[in-house]
Amino acid sequence: MILRHVFTPIDNRRLSHLCGMLDEHLRQIEQAMDVRISRRGEAFRIEGPKAAAERSLVLLESLYERARKAIPAEHLQLAIVEAAGELGEKLRGKRVLEAKPAGDAIVLRTRRADLAGRTPNQHQYLRHIMAHDISFGIGPAGTGKTFLAVACAVDALERSSVQRIILTRPAVEAGERLGFLPGDLTQKVDPYLRPLYDALYDLMGFDRVTKAFEKGQLEIAPLAFMRGRTLNHAFVILDEAQNTTPEQMKMFLTRIGFGSKCVVTGDTSQVDLPKGMQSGLIDAERVLARVQGIAMTRFTSADVVRHPLVARIVEAYEAVQAGGQR
Repeated sequence: MILRHVFTPIDNRRLSHLCGMLDEHLRQIEQAMDVRISRRGEAFRIEGPKAAAERSLVLLESLYERARKAIPAEHLQLAIVEAAGELGEKLRGKRVLEAKPAGDAIVLRTRRADLAGRTPNQHQYLRHIMAHDISFGIGPAGTGKTFLAVACAVDALERSSVQRIILTRPAVEAGERLGFLPGDLTQKVDPYLRPLYDALYDLMGFDRVTKAFEKGQLEIAPLAFMRGRTLNHAFVILDEAQNTTPEQMKMFLTRIGFGSKCVVTGDTSQVDLPKGMQSGLIDAERVLARVQGIAMTRFTSADVVRHPLVARIVEAYEAVQAGGQR
């Protein structure tokens, strides 16, 4: 199919921002949508399968509307991920989820006023978190598992649905021997918990996070500190759960008290436990698969919202693992 489109009124600055330097933006859209885009001035020609060509045109029109100034690389990539995800759902005969479908999208109340899911799996993940007391988000790096979970926690705190947020992860070295770490206990475990701090600062701002810690509304601690506690009226997130043991996972999940929500995130392809030790996340997938009230969302490389190379790296490793190679 061949589509032709002319942007009117003609705005050369917007056209420049839309196409990027040396038409780099168009090349990224071509690669993601499997189409060929050519242009002469304000006239665009899109060649490819009907569904892909039509969705690419919608994407170009959307980007043109927001191209009053240069389009940041991350915004471009997110828009492409959304479009490619919607196209994939359409080709599989499923209902297409728009970025913000009326009455259906979950928009979270954080410092980022427009924060919502970008891909069909992210939309499903958010709905699972809202509808279940315990949810799992399992998949490769860059799919938004932790960030969206923290955003849901911040939203729940802002709406007074919970009284505090508790973020935890196992203190396991990622294949490196770090040796003795200086400082008090907080300084020793902070490097392991830094990604959680980063997400909070991004979603709440530094001042708001500082005040929340002072009021006891925020707590970040290594998983070992959870034993023996009962967590009522809290939003609890276990990050990097692939590095828990089955015993630790059971211990953590049985901490949940009344009025609490729990989200467990992890990537079963990146287990840093000693060789021969079973991952608590892999074990939980099997044991809890049919337990009523627990939801599991599985992400794929199609949900990666980082640099486009990340998705291709994930796909390459998945292909090797599927082929039984090393």
